[in-house]
Amino acid sequence: MKRIILTGGGTAGHVTPNIALIPRLKELGYDIQYIGSYKGIEKELIEPFDIPYHGISSGKLRRYFSVQNFTDPFRVIKGFSEAHSIIKQLKPDVIFSKGGFVSVPVVLAGKRCKVPTVIHESDMTPGLANKIAIPSATRICCNFPETLDSLPKEKSVLTGSPIRQELLSGNKIAAMDLCGFSADKPVVLVIGGSLGSVAVNNAVRLALPELLERFQVVHLCGRDKVDDTLTSMKGYKQFEYIKNELRDIFALADIVISRAGANAICELLALRKPNLLIPLSAHASRGDQILNARSFERQGFSMVLEEEDLTKEALLESVQSLYDNRASYMDAMRDSRQQDSIDTITGLIEEIRSK
Repeated sequence: MKRIILTGGGTAGHVTPNIALIPRLKELGYDIQYIGSYKGIEKELIEPFDIPYHGISSGKLRRYFSVQNFTDPFRVIKGFSEAHSIIKQLKPDVIFSKGGFVSVPVVLAGKRCKVPTVIHESDMTPGLANKIAIPSATRICCNFPETLDSLPKEKSVLTGSPIRQELLSGNKIAAMDLCGFSADKPVVLVIGGSLGSVAVNNAVRLALPELLERFQVVHLCGRDKVDDTLTSMKGYKQFEYIKNELRDIFALADIVISRAGANAICELLALRKPNLLIPLSAHASRGDQILNARSFERQGFSMVLEEEDLTKEALLESVQSLYDNRASYMDAMRDSRQQDSIDTITGLIEEIRSK
């Protein structure tokens, strides 16, 4: 039997693309194993899929001063030793890494054991973990055309991000019933990220009276960020977060307002949902969301509104323009080279396994 080790963790964004690959890998006859940290979010997310999980020690490599900078290198070294032992025991045909610091010792140990490795970079510019892993990778997948300029050309491929296929099979009638909406107005879906966004939430709620004149609004506002004073407002439905019903909500939405995390916007691309991206400010991040958003804007997939320019008036104008021109965004997304990423990535995995 063919065997693959999946690795990646630290955040959900380093795990969900691995999860999206699992059904196709099973169809191809792979025995799937997972290496993650002992107690990371990846362990919790992988558990429902009944896949053997192997925990290793993990440390973070920081660009800033921290007392943990003196201890984490030893955790990384220990993680390398543990990953090396697991790989020697499992004898995989190939490793697929989605990134995060737990993946670094796995990729390095894979090279030591002469196991070919495919890694995936979500953001426009590689993060520190993938920068360390890239020299040891056999092939490198990425989401953005611009990223190819910063990767070794001979082993890099534009693939897009693997998307959970269940998102493509939503039921808009079920979502309409869930939200209590009618069919006489289009629907705007607002996604502030897994924890929600105070800036986006505030701007949307400030603009609600005008938005609701033409649209209905589904608002995924984040944990503990529901505004109880707005729960009875007709045409406006709030959720802290949505899990199983998300595919139905996507099917219902005519346009989407979202942050610009790489996995989130790749889902919008796969679903061909016209979108307004409000990237996380560079003051609160390394600026990767801004780069992601601007790439999608250049490719004709998205409108972009910087958080610093986020006002009630700017939001209303952008939403109206996006809706009026939605067909052009859908056409651009339909013609994108970042579609069919699951088949492209599993094709690469099969290719390097058979060499």
